[in-house]
Amino acid sequence: MKQRIYYGAVVLLVVFGCLPLFGSSYALRIGTFACMYAIMSVSWTVIGGFTGYPSFATAAFFGFGAYCGGVLITKGWPWFAAAGAAGAAAFASALVLGIVLLRLRGHYFAIASLAVAEVLRELTNSATELTGGGMGLNIPVSVTSSSSIMGEASFFFWAMWALLLSTFIAVRVIQESKLGFGLACIKQNESAADMIGVNATVYKSLAFAFSGVFVAMAGTLYAAWVHYIEPPDVFDILFAVKPIVMALLGGLGSPAGAVLGAFVFLGIEETVWRNYLQIHSGVLGLMVVVLLLFLPDGMMSISKRLGRIGERRG
Repeated sequence: MKQRIYYGAVVLLVVFGCLPLFGSSYALRIGTFACMYAIMSVSWTVIGGFTGYPSFATAAFFGFGAYCGGVLITKGWPWFAAAGAAGAAAFASALVLGIVLLRLRGHYFAIASLAVAEVLRELTNSATELTGGGMGLNIPVSVTSSSSIMGEASFFFWAMWALLLSTFIAVRVIQESKLGFGLACIKQNESAADMIGVNATVYKSLAFAFSGVFVAMAGTLYAAWVHYIEPPDVFDILFAVKPIVMALLGGLGSPAGAVLGAFVFLGIEETVWRNYLQIHSGVLGLMVVVLLLFLPDGMMSISKRLGRIGERRG
């Protein structure tokens, strides 16, 4: 059943990649955001879903990648090289930081991971000569050779889509690997995992690093896409909360569920934003709570129930 869900998710992602062939510029914008949200959600699954640690560091990784890659692009780096460098820097930084933060558990770790984004925001505001500080950072518009609106929109959609596909496959490989098995053991019982030879510190730090590398690369793509970034935008606290909600909505611990949850969440968000602008946050929050109450195991629980019904009939 899990294999069918995985292959089905890959097929859906491939089909979704055809959006520029028949979509409008608005559809491509929404599609690019959907891919970006899904990257955050799938990446968070490694530390939150596989390992069971409630990380709020996604905003920190995203902002770090946006500024790291954005600064490199302003220095003349190609966007793909800047994105790769931002991802590598985020992986190394998260690996070292994880050794310290992941000694904490539960809400202590959650608070500490949330504080990382605030620290990075203050550092970005202070480094005026490098990042522009509170004035923000302008990104050169010559990232893509296309001069048309649709051409540029298609370019960034495909770039974000390709990164999402890579993220999904990488996280699925992690799930089926020795690292994934170790993370599952840590989630079940960390003390017992240590006793059977799982180095919890190393495994958790790797999970924390993998949860940040693709998010940082998405941050670089976002910076190149919008051409201007500022600390409140890329270090937004909502980037720390939304991936958790999307993963819970899709199904905790499932990469395919994380993608589905991201797409559904964005659809709900856009619908509510259009029709209930004045009370957008309240209505959106209420709808998410209702969905989580009726689907405590996320959207993936629907496919599991259908599978059980099919088995009973068979």
